[in-house]
Amino acid sequence: MCLGIPVQIIAVTDPDKMLALAEVKGVRREINVMLVSEPGEPIEALIGRWVLLHVGFAVSRIDEEEARITLELLDATGAVEEELAVMAPQ
Repeated sequence: MCLGIPVQIIAVTDPDKMLALAEVKGVRREINVMLVSEPGEPIEALIGRWVLLHVGFAVSRIDEEEARITLELLDATGAVEEELAVMAPQ
């Protein structure tokens, strides 16, 4: 389905390539955080932040409340399970 899904950044995996590890509902995936990084801000500043993930790219920063509401709405439609299946390692 390829919706945007809220994920929390939990670690930096490759700062040179702007890659970080994100998690939602116990599923983890390496993502590109280039689009949500601020100039001059260390990539490590993103750890703990919530972002909207779309096809492997963090496309915008969101707050925790927005993430919770979005996950609840997606969960109610069954879309979360579809997105988690796409996120899960093959």
